[in-house]
Amino acid sequence: MGIFGRPPDRPRTDAELLAAHVAGDRYAFEELFYRHHRQLYRLATLTTVNRDDAAEALQDALLAAHRTAASFRHDSEVRSWLHRIVVNACLDRLRRNKFRDYAELDDQFGRIPDPTAHVDTAIVVERALLGLPLEQRAAVVAVDMQGFSVAETARMLGVPEGTVKSRCARARVKLAESLRSLAAHRAE
Repeated sequence: MGIFGRPPDRPRTDAELLAAHVAGDRYAFEELFYRHHRQLYRLATLTTVNRDDAAEALQDALLAAHRTAASFRHDSEVRSWLHRIVVNACLDRLRRNKFRDYAELDDQFGRIPDPTAHVDTAIVVERALLGLPLEQRAAVVAVDMQGFSVAETARMLGVPEGTVKSRCARARVKLAESLRSLAAHRAE
């Protein structure tokens, strides 16, 4: 048996890594971070719709997770806990930047050099997401784009499941309207 009573050839679980970090293992949180970095960055990018804000929110979130690891209650998966911290950091950053001039974002999207339909579609969807209220965007990104259940999303956002369902429903209606009007505009 290896460290933490596990066979040496089996990688540590997220919970084991977090417990090792709390117990003083200098490298455990780094391993946990690298295990989830891509997915957390994608979540931050989808939530903030801006790579700079996403990177800063992710950094804020991981520092918060590092500092508060000892308070993790083990009532959810470590992955869900990390996602909740990232979503909250993104929402905090978006609230702080609420006054931001969205024309700057339009300029940013207009400079994307790849003219393929895939990139075009991604831009249209990102613009539609940007038009949603923050709470609806967080819910629909977590459920529809990240694959979390309604229950997991409710825990991440700290709201009842019914609130997540209604936010997702309202977001889907607004996205459909937004995408329909963009498609009609492009067809003209």
